[in-house]
Amino acid sequence: MIQEQTVMDVADNTGARTVVCVKVLGNSGRRYATVGDVIVGVIKSATPTCELFKKTTKKDKKKRIVRCVIVRTRRAVRREDGSYVRFDRNAAVIVDKDGNPVGTRIFGAVARELRAKKFMKIVSLANEVI
Repeated sequence: MIQEQTVMDVADNTGARTVVCVKVLGNSGRRYATVGDVIVGVIKSATPTCELFKKTTKKDKKKRIVRCVIVRTRRAVRREDGSYVRFDRNAAVIVDKDGNPVGTRIFGAVARELRAKKFMKIVSLANEVI
């Protein structure tokens, strides 16, 4: 369960390391997001060679606003068969407006719920789908 001010890891190779959620996209006044939901986030830390900052100054690196899809949550997600899946840390993948990942690799496992939310490109790039 992700809400505003939640700090998450970035699970792709864009160069961003951590993202803080600033808004959960969806219905008006929506408070929480789970696996497969899209959020608006701000990059809080990044590598020096981050591809999102090719034409920006050093000051702008921490202010970059991005869209992200949540791929892992510490809060358990209930599945149709009654089982639950949970991960060690919260993680997100940076996407563009069309929902395609910006990076070319996805690190770590992702939840199977992404397939139902039509993020097939993220599922195909992931090492493991749980």
